Parts: sequence; structure tokens; C-alpha cells
Amino acid sequence: MNTKSRLVPLLLAIAVVVGILIGTFYANHFSGNRLNIINTGSNKLNYLLQIIDNNYVDTVNVNELVEDAMPVILSELDPHSSYIPAQDAEETNEELRGSFSGIGVRFTVQKDTVNVMNVIKGGPSEKVGVLAGDRIIAADDSSLIGMDNRNIMKRLRGPKNSKVKLTIRRHGYKEPLNITVVRGDVPVESVDSYFMLSGNTGYISIENFGENTYPEMLVALARLNMQGMKSLIVDLRGNRGGYMQTAIQMVNEFLPGGELVVYTEGRKSEREEYRTDGRGTFQRLPLIVLVDEGSASASEIFAGAIQDNDRGTVIGRRSFGKGLVQQPIEFKDGSVVRLTIARYYTPSGRCIQKPYEKGHGEEYENDLMARYERGEFFSADSIHHDGPEYKTLLGRTVYGGGGIMPDIFIPEDTTLYTSYFKEAQWTGLTIQFAFLFTDENREQLGRFDSVDEMEKWLKRQNLLEKFARYGEEHGLKRRNLMLQRSAPLFERSIISNIIYNAQDQAWRLQYLSKEDPAVQRALQLFEEGKSMPEAPQEEKTDEDKATARLSSCGEARPHVISSRIAQLYV
Repeated sequence: MNTKSRLVPLLLAIAVVVGILIGTFYANHFSGNRLNIINTGSNKLNYLLQIIDNNYVDTVNVNELVEDAMPVILSELDPHSSYIPAQDAEETNEELRGSFSGIGVRFTVQKDTVNVMNVIKGGPSEKVGVLAGDRIIAADDSSLIGMDNRNIMKRLRGPKNSKVKLTIRRHGYKEPLNITVVRGDVPVESVDSYFMLSGNTGYISIENFGENTYPEMLVALARLNMQGMKSLIVDLRGNRGGYMQTAIQMVNEFLPGGELVVYTEGRKSEREEYRTDGRGTFQRLPLIVLVDEGSASASEIFAGAIQDNDRGTVIGRRSFGKGLVQQPIEFKDGSVVRLTIARYYTPSGRCIQKPYEKGHGEEYENDLMARYERGEFFSADSIHHDGPEYKTLLGRTVYGGGGIMPDIFIPEDTTLYTSYFKEAQWTGLTIQFAFLFTDENREQLGRFDSVDEMEKWLKRQNLLEKFARYGEEHGLKRRNLMLQRSAPLFERSIISNIIYNAQDQAWRLQYLSKEDPAVQRALQLFEEGKSMPEAPQEEKTDEDKATARLSSCGEARPHVISSRIAQLYV
């Protein structure tokens, strides 16, 4: 018995050694051919990277491989889940955050040279005398000639209170000037302009929905109100969206308490409703919202809430159609994944996300071109409503499955388009000519106190003939018949760009609004007292309206407007 007891540990040790030898034999013979059957899913990716790192014929930077793979993986989910590398994350967030640290100028690149279009009032460059029209040829003795926009911004932006020496060529000076700018906070205003139109109508143009958009809108509304505003146009054309919570806060200003603004729902996200709190200051102000094919996500939440609650009229063309909610998830290295976690639905129950298929990303990206070719920009009859029908509170029919269809359709007018005008636009020659004209006439243009005064003077400057000569000098063959046919288009394009270069976006939009068909249609509705939607022929009873409210909300916990900022991108 004692002998057997002494042999047991020895036998166990021998068995372990044999097992190791057998395992090593099979590992050496089969590890290069296939992975263990338990290495599935995420384990496969880790093992694949290990195999590449250990066995690939050439040296591979695994980190770069991961950076390249991340966008591809996310693109397989949906068109809006995305990966932002660490070096791009800061720049990507600046637009929505409301400010960045830089020198405080707006510029364009003309003939490989940085041309200052506008100097931001109160910004670092204005304080040291940088002027619109200056050419920045170097920063800290490094040439900017021939550099692309992204690298130019990297050179001109930088940490707050850091210095950058600019080498500038200025009209009327033979030698370059050296001006040192101390970088500072430069505001990025998302409410890019507001002013009073004819009569008592205020106008607000909103570029995106960022952190400061809501307070910026409140300031604009207060100032317009002091000027006698009795009705309002909110222009969301070209607005690509931003933070969902910002859109909800803004809608809250115009709807009575308890109204549904939007709700979200996803596989891992329970349905959550966002309702108004009744504190809005402009709940009864006649309201019209302008949208087009460039209006996306948060702007569609705003327009959808106004439309479904029958609070105002939506005018323009069918919006982009983005009904997905992204949550930013940050990695330790500063890179960010924006992952789609839910869909959002307008108060009537519409998900306005346009259809997409995995592996058809290019087709999704080219959707606007497909709409154009189908004639959607020119006729409402060309729009196919593939989504289900829904009802607003008054019983009006609206559609899901691809953007917000406006209550009043405004076609794009191409009757004056010619190939000559298109070529002038596509090559950027009209913009270049407008900048050069502005540069040569800044002193005169700076004397005007109103848009009307500047417009009258510009119309006496024979701009079309001057442009035709400029175009010919730069490779655009002159076509007199086409020039005359497209004369109104050329004039609007050139004059609006000159006004913007000499002043700002508000002046430019005031000029354009005079012949903007969407703005003019809105003004007509206000004048006729028809800006509020009307119920279909058979008016619904109060009981029917209450039922409609309940059916659109379902059984879910309400979420009343609060100061909490949920940083969700839509």
C-alpha cells in the first residue's frame, strides 16, 4: 500500500508532461492552418491580428491596420455609424461645440493663396489689424502657398494664448507685412443670421444644432420681438443636424405644454418620449419652417414636430431622411465611435429614415442625385411615397419612410439655366470674380449702410460684362446668348457673393430673400392669415383628437424638457 501511494504523484507528473508534449505537437502542426473552434466572433479578430503581427511576410503596423478596419466594420451596420480618428475628433466636434481656438478669420483659397474673406468681429485678428482682403502667405515662416484647407486650418488654429506670426500681402503695399496674432476663442455661431423681413415678419437662419444654438435662438427671438415681430420664418434649408436635445429645446419654445416632440426606441433602448414643458415664450406666434433636401436629422425633428402637431406650415422640398440616433463613445486615445443606438419617431409615429441596404453605401450616398434625376426637385408629383401613412393631430395625412414632405412644395427653378452658367458655377469662377471685385472696391463697399444701397450701386457696375471678360481670361469661352438668358442667375450669384465678402451672411440673405420663392410664399401666407394648417374637410371632434394623441404616444414613460443635455447626434 505504501509503495502504491508513493507512485501516484510520479504517475500524475508523467501524465502532465505527456499531455504537454502532445498538445505542443498538435499546436505546432495545426496552429497555422485553422484557429481553435472556440475562437469565434471578437476572438477571431484578436487572433487574426496576432497571426498577422507574428507571421506576416513584411513588418505591419497593427495599430494602423486597426484604424483602417474600424470604419469598414461600422459601415456594415448603417450609413451613419462612424469612426472618427483621434486626430480628427477635436475638429469634428468644434462646429457643434460652438467655439474653437484660432486667429478669427474666414478665408478662401484663390490661386493657391489664402485670402481673408471676413475678419470675425472682436476676434484675435481684428484686434491686431488683419483686414478682409489680406493674403496670408506664411504662418511662423512656413509657407501656406499651395496648401489644402485642412492643413491651413491646422497651421492657423492652435492652443489658446499661443502666438502665430502671419506674413501678409496687402493691397496697396509693396512689401509683405508681419503681424503676430495671439490665438483666442473664436465663436462658431449656428444661428448664422436673423433680421426683419418686410412688414412684421422675422427671419432666422439656423446652420446646425450645436451646444449654443438654443441660447443663440433665444437672443435672436428677443431682438426680433423688440423690432415688432408678429410672425416668424425658421430657415432650416441645408441644416445637416446636430444634437437631438438642442432641437427638442428649440421646439419647446413654440409648442404648448404636454405636446410630444419626438420619441426614440432601439433594440437596447426602451421607448423614451420627449414632451414640452409649457414654458415656451412663442407658443402662439405664427410660424413657418423652410426645409430642403439638405435638411437632415435634428432639423427634421424640429420640422416634424411642428408639422405633426399642426403648429405651423412646412415649405420647401422633401428633407434628407435621417431618422437614426448616434451616441458618441470615446476611446482612451481620443478617437470616437458614433454608434447608432436607436431610431427616432415624429409625434405621429413616423420614422423618416430613408431606406438603406448593407453593402449599398454608394447608392445611399447618391440618393440626392437619384432624386434630382427622377425630377423630385422640380415636381411634387415625381415623389413616390413608399412609406406608410400617418395622421397629424388635425387628421392631415403625412408619410414616413424617407424625409419630411413639406406642406407646400417649392420646385427648383431651372428655366434660366444654361450650360454656360453651370460651367461658371462648377469651376468656381463666379466666386473668384466676386472676391476680386470686392477686393478692388472695399473702400467703396464699406460706405453703405444698408443692403439696398449696396445692391443699387452694384447693379450700376456692369458686372455681367466684367465677368464675361474675366471668364474668358480664365478659360471660360464667352457665349453671349447664354449670358443674356442666364443674366438674372449670374447677377444674383455675383452680387450675393460680393455682399457676403463685403459684409456678412445676414446681408447676403437679406438680398437673396427678395427673390427667394420659399420666403415669398411664406410672406404671402402670413399676409393672408393662412400660416396655420387646417383640418381636412371633416373637422375632428375633441374626442377624436384626444384619441389621436394617445395612439401616437402609446404606453411609454414621458420625458419632459429639462436642462439635461443628452449628447446624441441625429
